[in-house]
Amino acid sequence: MPQQHSSDDARTALVVVAHHRSDSLTAHTARRAAARLEAAGYRIDLLDLHAEGFDPRMNVEDQPDWGNREKAYSQETHAHMRRILDADVIVAVFPVYWQSVPAVLKGWIDRVWNYGFAYGRSKPRLAGKRMLWLGLAGATADDPIARGMQTVLEASLSEGIAYYCGFSHSSVGLLLDAEERPQRVDAEGNLHIGDVVADAEREAQYADFDRRTLKFVDEFLAAEPIAA
Repeated sequence: MPQQHSSDDARTALVVVAHHRSDSLTAHTARRAAARLEAAGYRIDLLDLHAEGFDPRMNVEDQPDWGNREKAYSQETHAHMRRILDADVIVAVFPVYWQSVPAVLKGWIDRVWNYGFAYGRSKPRLAGKRMLWLGLAGATADDPIARGMQTVLEASLSEGIAYYCGFSHSSVGLLLDAEERPQRVDAEGNLHIGDVVADAEREAQYADFDRRTLKFVDEFLAAEPIAA
C-alpha cells in the first residue's frame, strides 16, 4: 500500500473523467482510483468533463498565438489551468476510442494544455508533476491488438503530451476486458464478439477490474520519487 500522508502536507490529485455517463465503468473506475489516492493522503479534485459541461472545441479565444506566449485565454480555460497548477498528480480516466482518447479529453488538452502554459517555455510550468492515464478498452487480454494499443497510447500520451509538457513521470495503465461481451480480432481482421458475461462471472470480472485498477494506482504511487 502507498504511504499515508498527514493532512498538513496533503497533496492534490486532479482526477479527470472523460465519459458521458456517470454510471459507466469508466466513472466507476475513476471513483475507485480517487478513493485509493485519497487513502494515500491526496486531496481529490474530481473533474468530470461532461458533467461540468466542458466544450472540447477549439475557438478563437483559445487558439494559440505563436507570437505571444502570454496570450490571455478564455476564463474557462484559465480556470482549468489553475486546477492543473494546483495539482501534484493528474489521473485521466477514459474509454479508449480508436487507440486514442475521446474527443472531450483531447479537446481539454488542446484548449487547456496550451502554448505558454503547458509548453513553449524554457522552464516548463508543469515541471515535476506526475501523470497517470487509465484507459478502458474492450479488447480481451489475449487479443494481439492489445500490445500495439499499449505502445500507441504510451507514445501519444506519455511521450507526445506529458513529457513534452515537462512532467517528471507519466504512466499508461491499459485496462482490458472492459466490455460485458468479450471482443477479439483474429489474424484475418474479423471481429469476434462473445456471449454476455453475467451474474457471478460478471461480478468476478468487476472485482478483477477493480483489482487491476488499484494495482496501476499503487504502482504509480510507488514510483514517486522520495524527497531529499
